Amino acid sequence: MTDVTVTNNPDERRYEAQLVGELAGFAEYQLTHELIVFTHTEVDPAFEGQGVGGALARYALDDVRAQGTHQVMPLCAFIKAWIGKHPDYIPLVYGAPASTATD
Repeated sequence: MTDVTVTNNPDERRYEAQLVGELAGFAEYQLTHELIVFTHTEVDPAFEGQGVGGALARYALDDVRAQGTHQVMPLCAFIKAWIGKHPDYIPLVYGAPASTATD
């Protein structure tokens, strides 16, 4: 399987996934001073089942985490479900309870 390449396209307010040189999917967002609101994720049917959606979610959330300036509001059902399956991303979510884990 070919690797999915994901980039942020701030002019279009979306993260874009490329596969074999084609736009395979995107995750749209809106920004406020404190939040990045994921509103819609779409994968081209020709690329479904090839890890495009997961690559989009992981890259976008890793990017948000690395920047450290926004919390995530996952209005998009796909992003919300993906976070639910990857609980290490829950601390990024706006309104998520603080971790009670100790080191």
